[in-house]
Amino acid sequence: MQVLVVGAGVVGLAVARAAALAGHDVVVAETASAMGTGISSRNSEVIHAGLYYPTGSLRAYHCPRGRRMLYDFCASHGVPHRKFGKLVVATNAGEIERLAVVHKQALANGVEGVEIIDAAAAKRLEPALACVAAMHSPETGIIDSHRYMLALRGDLEDRGGMVALASPIERLKPAPSGGWDVAVGGSEPQWLSFDAVVNCAGLGAQRLALATEGYPPERVPRLVLAKGNYFGFAGRPVFSRLIYPVPVPGGLGVHVTLDLAGRMRFGPDVEWIEREDYDVDANRALAFYRSIRDYWPGLPDNSLAPDYCGIRPKLTGPGEAAADFMIQGPAQHGLARMVHLFGIESPGLTCTLSLAEEVVSCLSN
Repeated sequence: MQVLVVGAGVVGLAVARAAALAGHDVVVAETASAMGTGISSRNSEVIHAGLYYPTGSLRAYHCPRGRRMLYDFCASHGVPHRKFGKLVVATNAGEIERLAVVHKQALANGVEGVEIIDAAAAKRLEPALACVAAMHSPETGIIDSHRYMLALRGDLEDRGGMVALASPIERLKPAPSGGWDVAVGGSEPQWLSFDAVVNCAGLGAQRLALATEGYPPERVPRLVLAKGNYFGFAGRPVFSRLIYPVPVPGGLGVHVTLDLAGRMRFGPDVEWIEREDYDVDANRALAFYRSIRDYWPGLPDNSLAPDYCGIRPKLTGPGEAAADFMIQGPAQHGLARMVHLFGIESPGLTCTLSLAEEVVSCLSN
């Protein structure tokens, strides 16, 4: 079967690899001139353990499973990564109950090794930390997402697949003989035919769904843009693990993240926006200082600098309950060999290999 995957981010590349491993002929079409220039390269690069996600959700299933698969993949493919571990911290008595809720959910999700520790134990692990209690998650880590994408592409190409850059997909329509006719834009516009199509277009997923002839428009969820800003720390890291506050509406709070080069940065916050914008407002640092000093009172003045930002393709907005991942295959919309993915944000990177298996299984319908 000839399969078109739209979007060469981590999700699209993982789906393409899984389809190629299943014996399909696969092409990945990417609008940009390079892989993973959107959500895939604008995040914390965290390998999430699977702590927070509601029982029965796609996140709760795919995150712990995907995390185990991802660590195995990194080990077998030489992808740089490190299992730093993570502390989720309660900084006042009012947060202890919320921390206990996170711990209970982590256990329900089958996350290994999570435990609540007191302030003294947390201080022994991280001397710069201020908290009244913490939850230790030893399975959380960091990955080099660019190297991960290169490894996925390598497996895809080893099995005859290819990535076509600067190839925007403009329309999809059912082919008279079955499958899909696809309008490809760019420098050489043309129509091509495929047996199956998977929409992994990230921030462009809703637009492509609306450009799919015969796709029920009422099934296309609204796209809500949640911008996450990061600030870099101008000094040596003071933490050896990732440090997270208890979750906040819309995200996981301004946390400490470390990269594989040893740098420490903070973020992301949640800034609801109307259109794509990748500028980091330096004035947002004031709120960062306040948030960070809840768990690191020693943060020096004038030590934060704007770094980068990303945009989450959320399906719900401020004040609304967080939506789950949305995978719409033939069983949901009635169109053969067509899968649309919506709202694949955090922990999407962690879930990629597990999500890819589910998506490819839908293509046989």
